[in-house]
Amino acid sequence: MRMQLYAAIAAATVSLTASGYAANLTGAGGTAIYPVLSKWAAEYAKKTGDTINYQPIGSGGGIKQIESKTVLFANTDMPLKPEDVAKEGLVQFPQVIISITPVVHLANIKAGELVFDGPTLADVFLGKVKYWDDAEIKKINPGVTLPHTAITTVHRSDGSGTTFNFTDYLSKVSPEWKSKVGEGTSVSWPGGVGGKGNPGVASYVQQVDGSIGYVEYAYVIENKLTYTNMVNAAGKNIPPTMDAFQAAAANADFTKVQDFYLILTDQPGDKSWPITAATYMLLRKDSVPDQNNLVLKFLDWALKDGQAQAKALDYVPLPDAVVKQIEAHWAKELPTAWKTASK
Repeated sequence: MRMQLYAAIAAATVSLTASGYAANLTGAGGTAIYPVLSKWAAEYAKKTGDTINYQPIGSGGGIKQIESKTVLFANTDMPLKPEDVAKEGLVQFPQVIISITPVVHLANIKAGELVFDGPTLADVFLGKVKYWDDAEIKKINPGVTLPHTAITTVHRSDGSGTTFNFTDYLSKVSPEWKSKVGEGTSVSWPGGVGGKGNPGVASYVQQVDGSIGYVEYAYVIENKLTYTNMVNAAGKNIPPTMDAFQAAAANADFTKVQDFYLILTDQPGDKSWPITAATYMLLRKDSVPDQNNLVLKFLDWALKDGQAQAKALDYVPLPDAVVKQIEAHWAKELPTAWKTASK
């Protein structure tokens, strides 16, 4: 699936560049958004002739590239704090809601058959729980036959917003995790193996028997991974579904924060998926207005006309009220670029 998406973008780039009229919009950043961004790019190229050359190198890499002015836009699953947005001369806004899911590779275990609560998940990644038939896992999975197989944890090896949200969640539910590891796009993992990007983690989990990792839910769909259920903040055992993602996203109130800075992990509600996040776009205020204009046209199109592609991959599109808030933000922070883009 991923190779097909790469091929589609590459083909579009070749044919459209040959025409001599198409714009080539460069971006870099998180891999969590890449499945739907690829769909958007392919559809937008058909519609407008403009190509999107996006490098899925992780949120940390995207932030570095936009700060060094080597791309026109960046994506990050870890929002920058308002003081950092101001310091770097950036404009930050959400693009879509993503959801992060534990995935496992364990003989005879089917998708949704296992459930984890936050403390147990933290203990697994801390290395305290070493085997799948450990009493801590068995306690919350009565009736499930678990093998005496060693657990291999799989984490991101690159600077990752997916990691930021995963470790932010673990820090909220496990005081030991918070004190020993903490949160961030990169942390000192107590053990396990690292994969580059969501695709790297997915690949390791597919290959290694007894493994557990975490990926954006679109990669669960694309790679047919075995996901686990989670016990949420309300104590409910829930599967990763669009309803659960939407329930968590419903708590997002961007009207009360600056630069849309909002963390959505461990949200309240009986149906809320516990590891949910907004994924953000970054533009530079000092970019040439004509360039920002082209990027805003694409991102505005994606916010409005790209919802079908987002829903098909179980991303949660932003409500119309939030889209209007984003457009008002563009009008304020990038007035020349948005004035032209909005025509």
